[in-house]
Amino acid sequence: MIGGRLRPLLALLLLLFALLAVNSLYLAGITLTEFVTGRSLQGYLYLLMVVVHVGLGLLLVPVFLAFILGHLRRARERRNRYAIGAGLALAVTGLLLIGSGLMLVRFDFLAVHHPAARAVFYWLHVAAPLAVVWLFVLHRLAGPRLRWGAGLRWAGVTATIAVAIAALHLYHPEQGEPTAVATFEPALTRLAVTESGANGTPILAPERLMRDAFCAECHAEIAEQHAASMHRFSSFNNPVYRFSVEETRAVVLQRDGDVQAARFCAGCHDPLPLFSGAFDRPDYDPDRDPAAEAGITCLVCHAVTEVNSPRGNADFTLVDPPRYPFEDSANAWLAALGRQLIRAKPAYHKRTLLRPLHQEPEFCSTCHKVGLPQELNHYRWLRGQDHYGTFLASGVSGHRVDSFYYPERAEIGCTGCHMPYSASRDPAARVFPGQGVGVHDHRFAAANTAIPQLLGRDASEIEARQDFLRDRVARIDLFGIKEDGRIDGELHAPLRPELPALESGGSYLLEVVLRTLRIGHPLTQGTSDSNDLWLEVLLRDGNGVIGHSGALGPDGDVDPWAHFVNAYVLDRDGNRIDRRNVQDIFVALYDHQVPPGAAAVVQYRFTVPDDAQGPLAIDAALHYRKFDTRLMRHVQGKSFTRNDLPITTLATDRLTLPLAGDTTAPAQEHPVAPWERWNDYGIGLLRTADRDAARGQLRQAETAFQQVERLGRADGPLNLARVYFREGRLDDAARALARAREAEAPPWTLAWYAALIDREYGRLDTAAERLEALYATRFQEARDRGFDFSRDLRVPQLLGRTRFEQARAARGEARSERRQVLLEQAREALQAALAIDPEAAAVHHTMAQVLEQLGDPEAAARHRAAHERYRPDDLAIATAVARHRAANPAANQAAEALTLYDLQRTIADPTALAWRGVQGHDARPGPGLPDDTGNSLREHDPERQEAR
Repeated sequence: MIGGRLRPLLALLLLLFALLAVNSLYLAGITLTEFVTGRSLQGYLYLLMVVVHVGLGLLLVPVFLAFILGHLRRARERRNRYAIGAGLALAVTGLLLIGSGLMLVRFDFLAVHHPAARAVFYWLHVAAPLAVVWLFVLHRLAGPRLRWGAGLRWAGVTATIAVAIAALHLYHPEQGEPTAVATFEPALTRLAVTESGANGTPILAPERLMRDAFCAECHAEIAEQHAASMHRFSSFNNPVYRFSVEETRAVVLQRDGDVQAARFCAGCHDPLPLFSGAFDRPDYDPDRDPAAEAGITCLVCHAVTEVNSPRGNADFTLVDPPRYPFEDSANAWLAALGRQLIRAKPAYHKRTLLRPLHQEPEFCSTCHKVGLPQELNHYRWLRGQDHYGTFLASGVSGHRVDSFYYPERAEIGCTGCHMPYSASRDPAARVFPGQGVGVHDHRFAAANTAIPQLLGRDASEIEARQDFLRDRVARIDLFGIKEDGRIDGELHAPLRPELPALESGGSYLLEVVLRTLRIGHPLTQGTSDSNDLWLEVLLRDGNGVIGHSGALGPDGDVDPWAHFVNAYVLDRDGNRIDRRNVQDIFVALYDHQVPPGAAAVVQYRFTVPDDAQGPLAIDAALHYRKFDTRLMRHVQGKSFTRNDLPITTLATDRLTLPLAGDTTAPAQEHPVAPWERWNDYGIGLLRTADRDAARGQLRQAETAFQQVERLGRADGPLNLARVYFREGRLDDAARALARAREAEAPPWTLAWYAALIDREYGRLDTAAERLEALYATRFQEARDRGFDFSRDLRVPQLLGRTRFEQARAARGEARSERRQVLLEQAREALQAALAIDPEAAAVHHTMAQVLEQLGDPEAAARHRAAHERYRPDDLAIATAVARHRAANPAANQAAEALTLYDLQRTIADPTALAWRGVQGHDARPGPGLPDDTGNSLREHDPERQEAR
């Protein structure tokens, strides 16, 4: 029996336990209901009950310890060993219950973050109360008779109260339910908020999303990473963006009388000023608005609840994020309680701020896919940068049916490259299979090395970005030499280990292959019109330079006659877009970006001097600099002296060639297998042949792929089929596919080209069957590797077109039912294509035709209008391109379908030259010397002359 001072202590202990039982039954009931129904039921009331649970648990600790110590002192000498044993077990289990609960609360002085450890403590905390009840009954059965009636009454009251609270929960409205929605055209953003401004317009105070410091209290490592990211510097705190957006605001204000067209930029770059309404003010002064310095905060991303479409242009819905109880309290004690509640019960925090969509590429597409709207340019819709569409169209994603190369496993999203694993003990850490416990790195590794320098950030931030880029995104191969400096000259390839001896006075054509490696979008993407990405090639005879392309001028500008891996973009008047003036963007004069898993061939003419001593050394490097000199002149204005932004060498190659009869070059090997070098060379030639004026390259691509086939690779005949199909040699293409099938080429690529050939021969039924198999990814190996070809836009597009052509062929009354079925199938396939890209002009054109045949003229008219909106304006494009090419010789040459660069057009001064990549990354090429006309290379830049 328990008496004396222990009796009131026991009564208090039982009362606290009973209250905890009521509370726990409610919490467990909600958790169980969520598990069974899949609904999310945790809300404000639930969280308040968690506060009660923790509070009661903390009150229980001293009472339980005091009772156990007092009771043990009295009971240890008693003879009822069964009761003592059950009591000790009950005490230990109670301690486990209390201890596991404390470990889950995440106090500053006692916190467990490892997911597996927390899971153990959670289930121990769930199971321990059941064991406590059972052991209590055993302990009491060994003593005086139990009063079962009282116990059942307690249980009944407990259950009744728990049910009542649960019923109250079902009718309790969720705190902060959005009541208004704002839109911000031409940005496609939708903002759901709980209050409206004085005129009824939904508003969101910037402070609601400027909570990075609050986030850092728990997620310090992630916050530190984010603070160094370009997302953090997306807004007016980025000097280059600020220059660009302020010009856009000034232009559209003068043109339209307001700055609303500039919202196009703000939807992604300036969300806080946009959501507060400050951005719409013509007199907006970012220097007086802290929100202008906030960039994309933690909550800007994590408060997004829906991706509305794959159109990009900030087409997401953001909800003012709900808060935990007391989170925003002005009382320091209550605010601390709110923070502790987040640590103790983070499930609601995670549910509201970390959704499945945050792991999908569609989430990133909302800002990394751009369409320039008519409201911005007062002309028509134009496609801008598109990381998302090009990712889907890559082999890296596992969606493209005819990629040249595939990874072992598909990269399902952007995070694999841009948010890699980072070891961490952060509360949000999870187990990454094969890597350990960590988080996704929130530096968002990418290529902007300029902004950290312009902002005076730590040099380590630049170095981290350069490390991310070096030797992983591209490869250079000095692949071959052609005799007589002609495109059809005799080819010596692959260079290494075999090397031709060059003749003094002889002319040659150097074949350089540039291949993209582990990237899921073209090189470079992003601001490809203002990125400096160029090939530098240096030819030396001994220590003397006899050929050079891609040197830097005195102000840091790149030789305009170099080969640039960029997009050269014009406005409607044929002027180059040189200051990120997005409202003027019209057309690309050329686009030298290299798609993922593809290659480009760049060709350089040179002549060996008659007095050459040999051997001849050739060095090639691919350099990258974020922001070219033209843009930096505008950004820095009168303070500009030289473009000293960091230059990163992405890839290099070196080759030494002997002269005939005089010198012997050292033995040289190449790390890449010969078949792959031939294959890359053929790919580059095949891509060049995509441009009509360079179709002669197809024959050379054929020769390259024949070499691949001779080396025993299935890539050879498969790529030969591509060449033959391009040339219209369908029988040869079919035979090549048969050889590729025997060599075990990817069956899905075989099916794609077989479908194309079937269509050309009019075998529409067979073509449709193959396309259906591709759309369903009926290839076990592909599914095992995570591939899904239904996301390749061309598959449902061509399937829809084929079904439509089948329907047109099904003429006559007897075949009307089949015709109707085929038209419905065509519509379904085309709808799937538009779900991938709603702005695909060709798909809208076919859909209009299908709907006309289905008897829906109104819907057909909508799709005809969409086709008209999204199709290019070919006549206006031709006019702008012709105007610029006539005035700019260097750009005119680079825009040719087949460009042969003159390696000896300008020769650098050997005494001033320290070539980057040979003598160190920090060395700079010297200024260009006069050419044979006596003019500096700078004088040959018409754009520079115009600027002067």
